[in-house]
Amino acid sequence: MKTKLSILSAAILGATLTLAPAVSQAAIPLAVGGQELPSLAPMLQKTTPAVVAVAVSGTHVSKQKVPDAFRYFFGPNAPREQVQERPFKGLGSGVIIDAKEGYIVTNNHVIEGADEILIGLHDGREVEAKLIGTDAESDIALLQIKAKNLTALKRADSDELQVGDFAVAIGNPFGLGQTVTSGIVSAMGRSGLGIEMLENFIQTDAAINSGNSGGALVNLNGELIGINTAIVAPGGGNVGIGFAIPANMVNNLVQQIVEHGEVRRGVLGVMGQDLTNELAKGFGIETQHGGFINEVMPDSAADKAGIKVGDIIVSVNGRSIKSFQELRAKVATMGAGSKVEFGLIRDGDEETVTATLGESTQSAEAAAGAVHPMLQGAKLETSDSSGVEITDVAQGSPAAASGLIKGDVIVGVNRTKVNNLKALKSALEDQKGSVALKIKRDNTSLYLILR
Repeated sequence: MKTKLSILSAAILGATLTLAPAVSQAAIPLAVGGQELPSLAPMLQKTTPAVVAVAVSGTHVSKQKVPDAFRYFFGPNAPREQVQERPFKGLGSGVIIDAKEGYIVTNNHVIEGADEILIGLHDGREVEAKLIGTDAESDIALLQIKAKNLTALKRADSDELQVGDFAVAIGNPFGLGQTVTSGIVSAMGRSGLGIEMLENFIQTDAAINSGNSGGALVNLNGELIGINTAIVAPGGGNVGIGFAIPANMVNNLVQQIVEHGEVRRGVLGVMGQDLTNELAKGFGIETQHGGFINEVMPDSAADKAGIKVGDIIVSVNGRSIKSFQELRAKVATMGAGSKVEFGLIRDGDEETVTATLGESTQSAEAAAGAVHPMLQGAKLETSDSSGVEITDVAQGSPAAASGLIKGDVIVGVNRTKVNNLKALKSALEDQKGSVALKIKRDNTSLYLILR
């Protein structure tokens, strides 16, 4: 029997607090010269209820190959690998983005591997959360809770941010409880840091510490401008360099997860690099920012749009970009099929082209495992014949053990019809015990039981 994880018990992270002796202090004046001092308090009273604590528990499973010498000693039936399980608990933050649906955004690394996710609301309630979907490459996860009287944050247009804009970070550092820090936007379009696969970070000097991951970065209007995700911490603490995933990027990913049950990554079909001083001088252009295109894939979205080798892409949908990495992150977090306007420099002249993004062919195995544990190892894709097609099955995987083979099309769960990935996930999420999948295989129909 599982023991429900408590927010309070999960907050014990081994930190030591030193109490200072009591000192008499004068109150900060509310006004100077008859003029009220500025305060963030009115804004925070409206926004802090939308930021939650995220407590997780689970089991880390590690596998190690047993040396042949040991297998020989213990006989031919000795196990080929040693499996170790280690329970873990963790604590992070999250942001309510839809009060009606109960949607909460956090970082993928906060909930990765968790068997139980518990949300601590601002008013003291603790609610169990359901994982809707994740995108490990951008470090975003979408959760859902069933609760009334929730407060959601309105999203700002993060593309409008400028260096020097004020920023406020809200989260749950070190399990101390909700904490607010303030600063400014220090830089935009940070990439190449090796933190995530897709990087296009907002940099801020608002203090972000362990436990702030998944929390909110807001502007002075209390609007969400980013999801706090990482810090530079040579000594283990905050040094004034923190990073947040832009709200527009988060919104693109969330929309795809809600609509399709997964992220359908957009693909432009180019290879390139950051524009350097040497390249700029060689091409006789003055700009120092952009993505230099050194290869265009045949029949790709870029090829069809007329993008050529040697082009320098300097903007996406009218917003300037600083690097090829920023271009890659923006494109990859837009959904497949999106129409995108690219501003480019070709032979010294400025041009604009519009491309319809293709769809990434990367494995959907991780998404299959999130739909149901016994589907792990399968690659799922919405079929034109109204269903979910199994495009591949890994040998020895749970999906293979369930009896699924390449080419099967899932068209139903028990008595519920299924015509896409979102419908399949919805039909499976509330099922208890064994589930019957209706399968079309060649010209026949059959049922497979998932246990």
